[in-house]
Amino acid sequence: MLTPGEGMLCVFAVKRGEIENRLDVSFNLPQIIEKDVLYRVPLGELCIREPDYGVSAAAIERTDESQVKYIRITDFSDYGIEKEHIYTTVANFLPKHILNDGDILFARSGSIGRTFQYDRELGAAVFAGYCIRFTIDPKKALPEYVYWYTKTSRYANWVRRIKRPTVQANINKEEFKSLEVVLPPYSEQLRLASGIAAALKLRISKLNEANALLAGSDRFVLDKLKIDYSPALPNIGVAVELRTLQREKTFGAGYYHPERLAVINAIENDSAVSTRRLSEIVDFLRSTVRAGNDSKYLGLAGVARDTGELSGVEETADGLAFEYHAGDVLFSRLRPYLNKVLFAETDGICSTEFHVMRVNCADVMPEYLAAVLRSGIIVTQTRHMMTGNTHPRISNDDVKNLRVPIPAIAVQSEIVDELRFRIQDSRSIRREAEAEWALAVEWFERELTESR
Repeated sequence: MLTPGEGMLCVFAVKRGEIENRLDVSFNLPQIIEKDVLYRVPLGELCIREPDYGVSAAAIERTDESQVKYIRITDFSDYGIEKEHIYTTVANFLPKHILNDGDILFARSGSIGRTFQYDRELGAAVFAGYCIRFTIDPKKALPEYVYWYTKTSRYANWVRRIKRPTVQANINKEEFKSLEVVLPPYSEQLRLASGIAAALKLRISKLNEANALLAGSDRFVLDKLKIDYSPALPNIGVAVELRTLQREKTFGAGYYHPERLAVINAIENDSAVSTRRLSEIVDFLRSTVRAGNDSKYLGLAGVARDTGELSGVEETADGLAFEYHAGDVLFSRLRPYLNKVLFAETDGICSTEFHVMRVNCADVMPEYLAAVLRSGIIVTQTRHMMTGNTHPRISNDDVKNLRVPIPAIAVQSEIVDELRFRIQDSRSIRREAEAEWALAVEWFERELTESR
């Protein structure tokens, strides 16, 4: 229920003759009931076929041979930009679950009301069970326009009104079919969809530019460290001396993969800087608190891959979390190949899937450590140290044994100064991109209202 703090009424009356199907508060809030005279058509009447529910994750069989992917809305941003989707190939699905170009997915639970439009360029795919697939008849409405309509405040208000205020909020298929879509003439639909799509393309271009500034830091770091290595060619077998097994206390083919050994050799033998194990320069902190609905909670999705920046994705948790403080370094132990390493600029609490590290020696700068942990020389090590298939992780001991090059403080300072400059530029580009995008969304909604 909305509260007075949100600027909404908390007490109101409804005439008996105006009551529709439900008596709950959210359904009858006067602020979110549309009373304009715009021409609207129920979503169900725009479909070329009956909407379908998706395939449950528990009902699919994962295989490396199938070329069909499993699409989840949560793997994409609100506007269809891919975040960090880990495609899962599947088998044992029904033909009706195969997505068609332009299909719109609606989340019926979880991220309730969220939408995603499938593009054939993603490859053959089926969709998650918490989604409902709508195939819009292009003779009745432009599918791209209908998708963008679901990003308006009108749609958000509808979702807020229609979802049931239960423990697991949801919207069923029939309710989604009843969604009334404002439908201007086809030429207007095309103009609005084309305009917002062009704005999105510009936004993506600028966000990619901002990411490239930070992702390109890896080469700068390695050049400053004077470390040069080439990925090793895959070998069928690996021979390891017994004394090496005894020293490393690890027995596994991946751990002794030629590529991993090559990068360690480049760090320890070919580099002009000293090398230490991670456990020699940091303390691993495990101070736990109850997460609840703390706004300071940081989940794995809250850190962008490769860049060390916050992604803007907010998550909640109801369990234990780790405390961290400004100056600490957070390192993801789940799917380390996603390269999620954060230098904390503020205090907060985070998922227990992070290692929280605090530098304990004067000759290592925390910001430098975060930068080098994001570099290819670390990712190459962790790539071959993971265990587990569905949720691959790197063990605590293996993280502690990561080899880290430690140059002179002067070199670390050069690296940190350059990264700070890049971060400042990157954030400036992001702010510009988001400001322009906000104006585009405002334009779309204004034009929608004025289209008669």
